[in-house]
Amino acid sequence: MDMTSLNLSPDQLSFPGLGLNAITVSSTAFTIFGINIAWYGIIIACGMMLAIVFGLSQVKKYGISPDRATDVILAGIIGGIIGARAYYVLMNLDYYSKDWKSIFMTRNGGLAIYGGIIGALLAGLVACRIRKVKVLPMFDVAAMGFFIGQSIGRWGNFFNHEAFGKNTDLPWGMTSGRIQSWITENAGTSKILEGLTAERAVHPCFLYESVWCLLGFIILFLVSRKRKFDGQIFLLYIFWYGLGRTFIEGLRTDSLMLGNIRISQALACISSIIALILLIAITSKVKRMGEDYVFYKDTEESKALIAADEAAAKAKDSAKGSENSPAEESTIPLEDEEATKEESAPEESEKQSEA
Repeated sequence: MDMTSLNLSPDQLSFPGLGLNAITVSSTAFTIFGINIAWYGIIIACGMMLAIVFGLSQVKKYGISPDRATDVILAGIIGGIIGARAYYVLMNLDYYSKDWKSIFMTRNGGLAIYGGIIGALLAGLVACRIRKVKVLPMFDVAAMGFFIGQSIGRWGNFFNHEAFGKNTDLPWGMTSGRIQSWITENAGTSKILEGLTAERAVHPCFLYESVWCLLGFIILFLVSRKRKFDGQIFLLYIFWYGLGRTFIEGLRTDSLMLGNIRISQALACISSIIALILLIAITSKVKRMGEDYVFYKDTEESKALIAADEAAAKAKDSAKGSENSPAEESTIPLEDEEATKEESAPEESEKQSEA
């Protein structure tokens, strides 16, 4: 089918191979006081919230105080947002140097996941040092949270009609008026866009990565029940995500480039190989250690910190409870006071009559 014959408007999206044509998918969820609130931001936020809820439900199993973990998670979120935007801007510096105000306009996209991961890990590392949180078990929990956030967050690209790949004849190939316009304007402008045509559907790369991350979360969660050492889940995350991103990035048409090199693809491939080597080496070392290896959750330090934080929380709650409880009345209640007056009235009258 000739995709251009569909006459799609910018917000209309189609999956021709599935018989789904001209589906309206707007980037804007709603408008408040003239400001458009984008689905992209809402979906990213939902992914973050679910990741936080999951993470906080797991940290104690890894020997980390939920109170301390909350501070690390919040620092990681802030670092992740800054890192994601900074990475994207640096890779498109020629564009943003001409309009620096647009650096802060993120509602319509422009966040690089690898930048977000790097930023979150760096900020989390600093927060761990400040709050005395053990890094490796904390990063194990964060890794599963990353997969939740990424799996959900990728659907923000769907609403923006972005993160698509080369032409494909697969049944789930997609197109839209916005995609066709982008291809028409950019086809042939770089080596990775050679042969790209608006007349055919393209790979929904956002979908591939979302599914890959969901599978990654399931695998990591199952492995976490029988993990062999602190940091294993984090290394598995780096390996699994890097492996998938290496292939998915090779399909994309909007890759951040350094010359002829796809930056994210190169980073994914290198990090995946390093993670695999470390997994093999550390697993072998821990196996040789046998019962001498101790998880952080089983150390006296972990137990002492959790106990201290729980005691502090109980003391705080107790203090609040005593402040909110009504003060004991030193005077007689109104009803009792009136009753006392009524009882004493006859006595007073008798005294007056006797006088």
